[in-house]
Amino acid sequence: MTQLNNGITLFFSLLVEAMPFLLLGVIFSSVLLLFVDEQKLLAMIPKNVVLAALAGSLIGFLFPVCECGNIPVARRLLTKGAPTAVAIGFLLAAPTVNPVVFWATWIAFRDQPEIVFLRVGFTLIVAVTIALIFSAQADVRPFLQDNLTRMMGEPEPTVAGPAEPEISPLLKSGTFLMQAPGQVLQLDAPPAQVLAQVAVAPPSMTTRLRMMVDNMVLELRELGAVLVIGSAIAAFVQVAVPREVILGLGQGPVTSIVAMMALAWVVSICSTVDSFFALSFASTFTSGALLAFLVFGPMIDLKNISLLLTVFKGRAIVYLFVLAAQLTFLLTLVMNLYTG
Repeated sequence: MTQLNNGITLFFSLLVEAMPFLLLGVIFSSVLLLFVDEQKLLAMIPKNVVLAALAGSLIGFLFPVCECGNIPVARRLLTKGAPTAVAIGFLLAAPTVNPVVFWATWIAFRDQPEIVFLRVGFTLIVAVTIALIFSAQADVRPFLQDNLTRMMGEPEPTVAGPAEPEISPLLKSGTFLMQAPGQVLQLDAPPAQVLAQVAVAPPSMTTRLRMMVDNMVLELRELGAVLVIGSAIAAFVQVAVPREVILGLGQGPVTSIVAMMALAWVVSICSTVDSFFALSFASTFTSGALLAFLVFGPMIDLKNISLLLTVFKGRAIVYLFVLAAQLTFLLTLVMNLYTG
């Protein structure tokens, strides 16, 4: 009974901690959909793939969200037509490379300022590297969920084919918002089509705000459900697996890193408060192990895998997980060996 009570407490604590940041991410996502011209957004992105990956990794300073709120924003960037390097860079770096988390880490480790700056530096290295690897794929659609590829629209055909007959909106699948008698707006259409639908008669600010709220409800309904499932799984694992089993491995430059990465994946603490959790292990774990916890946890944890499944297929998530784990391990191992 005690374990059950602990599991329920952990479940609600994870949910209460994550939901405000998921809501923040959904708000930014809806603002991008209806108030940001994607042509201007894309025009600001460097053409060079390395600079694009770096720019995407630094967008978190403009959109300070944690690992629960970054996924809807990254998904919106993809539907806006942003390069893969930008979306992946933002997805992996935004939960850490933002002013809120930087400030929280500084407060926790003000006696070890190298932890603060190395956390940002290592995160940027991992995020940019993985973004470049994914951008090498000419067409990222095979890695994305089908509903997301439909929102992105079809790629431009190389050879013009016969024109398809016009289909009434009432016969199409999707989510529609009534604008006027005989006129509807498809909210989950590709952004270019959304703009085309409103281009004839630009909606008023009141209409745009109503559309933004409708889109927020749609995304919260979809992402909130999987967040509940992910939080339940994370709480179950924390209760079922004794923490001593993981912490018992925390001796030595290699095992300590592995233990803290495993702990980060299991406990699934929000990036805005994980530095204070890591601080409690500062006296028993190496600096490299602490950094492994602070860098790897916000990228891939047990709680946000279910949210990632709303964007990527399982194979792509495995790639993200393995690459992030390998790069984090190598960087923090070098630090342990250098400082040891």
